[in-house]
Amino acid sequence: MIHLYLGLLLFSFLITSILVVPFINLLYRLKFQRQRQTTTDFQNKKTPIFDKFHNVKAGTPVGGGLLIIISVCIMFLILFPVLKFSKLFISSNYQINNEIIIIFFTFVSFGLLGLYDDIYKFFGFKKTGFFGLKLIHKLILQLLISTIISLLIYLRLGIDFIYVPFVGVIHLNFFFIPISVLLITSFANFFNISDGLDGLSCGLLMIALFAFWFLSNTSLDTPISLFLALWIGSLIAFLYFNIYPARIWLGDVGSLSFGATFAVIALLLGKVVPLLIIGSPFIIEGMSSAIQIFSKRYLKKKIFPAAPIHLTLQQMGWEEPKIVTRAWLAGIILAIFGLWLGLN
Repeated sequence: MIHLYLGLLLFSFLITSILVVPFINLLYRLKFQRQRQTTTDFQNKKTPIFDKFHNVKAGTPVGGGLLIIISVCIMFLILFPVLKFSKLFISSNYQINNEIIIIFFTFVSFGLLGLYDDIYKFFGFKKTGFFGLKLIHKLILQLLISTIISLLIYLRLGIDFIYVPFVGVIHLNFFFIPISVLLITSFANFFNISDGLDGLSCGLLMIALFAFWFLSNTSLDTPISLFLALWIGSLIAFLYFNIYPARIWLGDVGSLSFGATFAVIALLLGKVVPLLIIGSPFIIEGMSSAIQIFSKRYLKKKIFPAAPIHLTLQQMGWEEPKIVTRAWLAGIILAIFGLWLGLN
């Protein structure tokens, strides 16, 4: 089947490549672009380091994640029934329909929440207060969605375990649910925080998904393998326009969706330990922001010159492409290590 998946990856790349330029033009017409403005942090204080490096990017269209979500969903809905009716070998570790529902519920629901965030920020509703939600309210919504997904995984698929390399399967029973909620919510936000430099988050995700694609093929899970093939192909086409200097950004619609779905794929495969290794660049980015927030709120001082950590590297004089390409190299090594662990 691997040759078929490779062909579908190329097909997804081709379709998204055809659509991405018209989509960028549409975003320009809709004025769905980052505006030049002074940013504020969680305490409503100015962030001059961020503004110094990123205000020059004002006008770049935001919302590329929506194109990827729509493209992958439509292609999967067309291609998976074709595979079934062509009598090709279809296998899954779980009930196929439930598995597909969980994957796409995650992919779309977190995407809609991110789309709300993008509309809220880029269409002036932040100033008017129209249908505005505070940070805590958005976090509650994320936790609610993550809980629904975790319950579906636990109740519909019967997953209550993680696989620990060299140890074996560990059944967590009901405790699987809070761990799953924590992972899904954390990775949604960690990926969102990482999406701050041109090509950083998408390049790291492409590398990570290739590793999990390999793991899904060894597990003979057709829905996940097909989904990842389409997702990777579409992501590569988008990344061509997202690398420095970016012509389009994911936006929250993509970053929240992709981070959460990445975690769910790992949970479905039982590969939580590889997730923590392969996804560690996202964890480092997210935890650097969390540590900074905690320090400023409770210690009244900053641990880092700026957070997340890529802003500190910029402040130290590292150029943006240097940070991104070195992060990719680290991501490749971590993906190989995580893949090695996942196969043991």
